[in-house]
Amino acid sequence: MKEITCPNCQKNFNLDDAGFADILAQVRNTEFEEELGRRLAEADANKQTEIKLAEAETANKMAAEAEKLRAELAEVKAKMTNAETEKQLAVKTAVDAVERQRDELKGGLERAAMEREIVEKNLKEKYETQIKDREDTIERLREMKAKLSTKMVGETLEQHCENAFNAIRATAFPTAYFAKDNDAKSGSKGDYIFRDSSADGVEFVSIMFEMKNESDTTATKKKNEDFLKELDKDRNEKKCEYAILVSLLEEDNDLYNNGIVDVSHLYPKMFVVRPQFFIPIISLLRNASLGSLESKTEVELMRRQNIDITNFEAELESVKNGFDRNYDLASRKFQDAIKSIDGSIADLQKVKEALLGSENNLRLANNKLQDISVKKLTAKNPTMKAKFDELKSSGTGEIES
Repeated sequence: MKEITCPNCQKNFNLDDAGFADILAQVRNTEFEEELGRRLAEADANKQTEIKLAEAETANKMAAEAEKLRAELAEVKAKMTNAETEKQLAVKTAVDAVERQRDELKGGLERAAMEREIVEKNLKEKYETQIKDREDTIERLREMKAKLSTKMVGETLEQHCENAFNAIRATAFPTAYFAKDNDAKSGSKGDYIFRDSSADGVEFVSIMFEMKNESDTTATKKKNEDFLKELDKDRNEKKCEYAILVSLLEEDNDLYNNGIVDVSHLYPKMFVVRPQFFIPIISLLRNASLGSLESKTEVELMRRQNIDITNFEAELESVKNGFDRNYDLASRKFQDAIKSIDGSIADLQKVKEALLGSENNLRLANNKLQDISVKKLTAKNPTMKAKFDELKSSGTGEIES
């Protein structure tokens, strides 16, 4: 039990533990509710204050955002206005450019049409004039050819080719030989021979030419193939590398009218050309042969050296043979003298000793034959002199200077 004093009446009363706990709980609940109410009031006041602050801050933010949005909207509107203006300007510029291009193209087409009409008119007049001139030329040539003999027709083509060559001889073929083939000792001859050589005289290209023309009034028409066999024969006899038939025969044959015709399947290194390809075929073959000039020069040098060596060996052999004959004669005479001396040794001892000395001298002379002969024979032979000098310098031979 607990004694409790009432705060209002000052009376004392006792309470058991349960009552005391109940009163204490009531007191605590009251205080708790008062404290809770007070704190709720404070919290509500703080909340209202925070709400007001938040509302103010939100209002400020919303005002700032609004102002920002208004500024951005104004900027967007300005950009849209500028973009629209630029778009309209770009469209106008593009339309103006397209219209200008259209006008220029239209004007160009009109000018082109006018120019084409003028060109077509000029070409028509030019071709009509050329056709008329060509027809007149053909007719004139036919009249001229009808008046010429077959020999004169051929000579006219030869003269044409010779004039064409001589016109460029000095510039295009300064070292070339081009002349009529007048050597008929083999029974036949071509018309012209072309040869060209290097500066040191090595020939690197040669061509046998045959020129063939025919009058329109000739009774028997010839073909180009009719002359190839004889041309090949002339080429071989005159030792020419190529053979070319310059021909006006078969004037309607497209094979010969389209350019240079290679007939090497019939005869080696042979061509048939029209007169307008006379100079080009010479240039082609000459330029192609220039590539082999170095090897031909080496072959010619070797040939000349072989000739020098052959001549040297022939001269040396001739000297040896002559010396051998002289030696044989001297030896036979010497033997005869020995036999004679043997018959009269007592009287001819001195002669025998002299002859024995002669035999020794002949033997020494025979041993020195090579050196004496080489020095003598190489004096006028630069190739062999160079060879023996080379042997001397290399130490493989002993040649007296």
